[in-house]
Formats: sequence, C-alpha cells, structure tokens
Amino acid sequence: MPHVPDAAPDAATLGLLHLDHVAMLTFSLNEGSVPYLALGLRPAGEDELVASQGVRVRAFVLGDTLIELLEPQGAASPLSAVLKKRGPGLHHLAFRVGRLEAEIERLSALGARFLNTEPRPGRAGSRVAFLHPNWGGGTLIELVEHPHQHAPGAGH
Repeated sequence: MPHVPDAAPDAATLGLLHLDHVAMLTFSLNEGSVPYLALGLRPAGEDELVASQGVRVRAFVLGDTLIELLEPQGAASPLSAVLKKRGPGLHHLAFRVGRLEAEIERLSALGARFLNTEPRPGRAGSRVAFLHPNWGGGTLIELVEHPHQHAPGAGH
C-alpha cells in the first residue's frame, strides 16, 4: 500500500488542477466516435498523431474535461497489443498538474511507481508521464502539463 501522509494537503495545494481527460482505446476513431456524437459532443479540433505514443487521437470537449479516443497506429504501437488483448474501452485517466517534474518527484517520494519519469510529448503540445497501473489500483494514470499553464498561486 502506498504511503499517504496523515495530514495530506488537498490536490489544489499540490498543483493537481483537475481531471484533464478520460482516454478510451478504440479500433477506429470513426467507429469509436459514434456514441459521443450521438450524445451531442463534437470533436475539439483536428485529429492529432502523437508519434511518441504511436496513436492518433480525437478529443471531444465536455465542460473542462476532454474525452480522448486513442487509435493505435500499426502493430508497432504499444497500444495495439493492449487493444488486441483487452478490446476497446477505458485506457486511462489523466490529471492536469501545474508542474510535471515537481509532481513526479513528490509522488516518487511517496512510493509511486511510474512507467516513465522522464516527461514525454503528449497531445496539443502537452508533456506527460504515466503512473504504473498497479500503483493506481489497476488504473493507468497520466499526469499532464499543458504549455503556458501554472499551478494556482504560482504567480503567473
């Protein structure tokens, strides 16, 4: 069980800003979009290839949160094997953070396990790091830092 301090500060104090997106794995962006279009959601801009992850992404806006559809690009994509094994559905939850390196350091000190501690490029110019799903209670968790964003109270 991960160590959690008895008097843990609230998320905003630590720089965790809000749920950034929910990522859904799909065989096809067009087929995967059908339920979200039927619900009245519209894509947020153009689809984007995230080469570092080997996926094409389509994002839908819902309030302050996105729903991202992830379509693996070829057999070499790490998500192709996941999709083949588990089928389409929830892939990860992503939380927006103010300072990615600081959050990686803080969580590592608490015993968090990461898939990568070196930030990687994400969608829309963001930088991301993923926590191991075993540490996240079976859920893959992504930390996202968007360009030109700062944590509340950071003076920017």
